[in-house]
Amino acid sequence: MIDEIEIKNKMNKVIETLESRYTTIRAGRANPNILHGIMVDYYGNPTPIQSLATISIPEARVLSIKPFDKSSLKNIEKAIFEANIGIAPTNNGEVIMLTIPELTGETRREYVRQASSMAEEAKIALRNIRQDENNKIKKSDELTEDEKDMCLEIVQEQIDKFNKIVEEKFKEKENELTSI
Repeated sequence: MIDEIEIKNKMNKVIETLESRYTTIRAGRANPNILHGIMVDYYGNPTPIQSLATISIPEARVLSIKPFDKSSLKNIEKAIFEANIGIAPTNNGEVIMLTIPELTGETRREYVRQASSMAEEAKIALRNIRQDENNKIKKSDELTEDEKDMCLEIVQEQIDKFNKIVEEKFKEKENELTSI
């Protein structure tokens, strides 16, 4: 038989990856995840910004970055600027403030296109999992034809279920991006 739990785990990882990628798309509100992946040159070592500072949200559209070591303030500011996230950092000597601009209609549409592309990539990953599992099932000498058909059906049911989850996640993100 097939390992249904392993298949579900693989598919859940695809959904988790999609969700984490969706957090990098800003929706006009302050979200610390837009800083995810930004590396700061800290004494010659690339270091994640989250390791060097406390990131908070004092207002709905403002991120506050307070470094643990004030000497790293300039490097953090430089890294944010070079990351080209579309937000100019403001340094007051103590804290770096990022004011998230309102999204224009065109920007919203572009972000929806990005989210759609990410959803399509997740569906492709799910199809690849299905293809791998189907190949294993078809090549198995231990299963009868009826068992193979049943296993193929189980895999297809899982794919259908997870494709619906991807669609729901996309609709949620689309609604978040298009609501003003």
